[in-house]
Amino acid sequence: MAGAIERGATRWVVFLEPIPDHLRDDEPTALRATAVRARAAYGPKDSIRDAVAPELTEPFLDALDRLIRALDRHRA
Repeated sequence: MAGAIERGATRWVVFLEPIPDHLRDDEPTALRATAVRARAAYGPKDSIRDAVAPELTEPFLDALDRLIRALDRHRA
């Protein structure tokens, strides 16, 4: 989020601001929904990648994908 703040990307700041608390506090079912919502920031037409440096966005994307896969394996 700091990268979005530094670049003045207030839209992404507002979008991402609640995510850390939810990732920390949500139950597994809600956690998956939170991860999918955060993953939506990487859309094909409107992406956080356009506003924030790759060294910040790509590790977050990788972590979200790993979390979603782990939650799916746990659910199965």
